[in-house]
Amino acid sequence: MYAALLTLLAAFLTAPLAAQAPAGWQVRIDKSTEANDPDDVPNVKVTTTGKGFRVTGGPAGTYWNSASRATGNFTARATFRLMKPSGHTNYYGLIIGGEDLATAKQRYTYFLVAQNGSYIIRTRTGETLQDVQSRTMHAAVSQPGADGTSTNALEVRVSGNQVAFVVNGTVVHTAPRTGAVAQTDGLAGVRVNHQLDVEVEGFQLQ
Repeated sequence: MYAALLTLLAAFLTAPLAAQAPAGWQVRIDKSTEANDPDDVPNVKVTTTGKGFRVTGGPAGTYWNSASRATGNFTARATFRLMKPSGHTNYYGLIIGGEDLATAKQRYTYFLVAQNGSYIIRTRTGETLQDVQSRTMHAAVSQPGADGTSTNALEVRVSGNQVAFVVNGTVVHTAPRTGAVAQTDGLAGVRVNHQLDVEVEGFQLQ
């Protein structure tokens, strides 16, 4: 499976992303083995937009720029516009603390929202997931309107011994910089789960 992933990255994703997405961005595509949550759509399309890029899928993937590496206190932020509802609840948002993202040893924390008004925070090490905050409904998460779109501005703020997770200016969860989210230093980027059409604008690391 890992060999197949490397082939996919080399043959399909590396060159097209260089041509279509903002310079320097890379992607690692998931290959789910769960029948109830399959990554069975073979293609993902990434195109540059005025302020960022648009992901139309396709399988789930993690996106990052190797220049976006954070240490100490920092804020990672981006605005996500869901272009149309998915056939079922899928999540998209930010990652922090990324290491070995192109390999089977990948490690990161993700903070994602979904069209049903929920958010989720998890850490990932290889294929092992650990909840920091399980799927939780929150009024701050915008849901699709009459036109089928929704916009959510996400931030992860790391300061001292605290990590704050923010949706549209509202802190929806805080966690100590210990335990599951002890490792905040590393690459910051974006995650878009499968069968979604999402624009990512204004990704910033400060």
